[in-house]
Amino acid sequence: MPGHFEPLPGGGAAVALDDVEISIIRSLAVQLLELIGPGPAEDAGDDPLAELFAEGPSEPPADPVLRRLFPDAYSDPEREPADAEEAAERTARSAEFRRYTENDLRARKRDDALAVVRSLDALSPAGDGGAVLKLTPQESRQWLGALNDLRLAIGSRLDITDEDDSDLLFRLPDDDPRKPMVMAYLWLGGLQETLVNTLMP
Repeated sequence: MPGHFEPLPGGGAAVALDDVEISIIRSLAVQLLELIGPGPAEDAGDDPLAELFAEGPSEPPADPVLRRLFPDAYSDPEREPADAEEAAERTARSAEFRRYTENDLRARKRDDALAVVRSLDALSPAGDGGAVLKLTPQESRQWLGALNDLRLAIGSRLDITDEDDSDLLFRLPDDDPRKPMVMAYLWLGGLQETLVNTLMP
């Protein structure tokens, strides 16, 4: 079990983590929460409908990591628009889609990252300086979403756009300042892959 998720009887997953691994994942999840930011109606007081009817932004985020986490729905990197009219139509459709979906997507990503933090905070330490994290099926799905978001965020900072990029980064010399981030990216990828396997029937 060390270093990878294994299925639990009846659903869910478990992984043994040491104190350093717990600290790294928790720190990354908290940073992700800070990056995503609060909901649009967190200052709305007692009005429970405020966030439900709040419209989201229509423009893509300026931060490249947030652009990776919240991409344009109608962009097609494989095909350039045929003309200015098609480009304008694509932009308008993306803006409309973003306006009505980004708040929900942000809320889901916040919930996933919060689930990671809370489950780590609830761990009881084991005698060897680590703990075994046991997740329900729902928590496993939230962890899967958060691990994916963390890898997207780190990959964006490292300018990883395809598998060839990650292969090159894997061969970085140990004194390269990007090496710790690369190792975190690869480690999270291993966790994500084994968690996916536990959720497959």
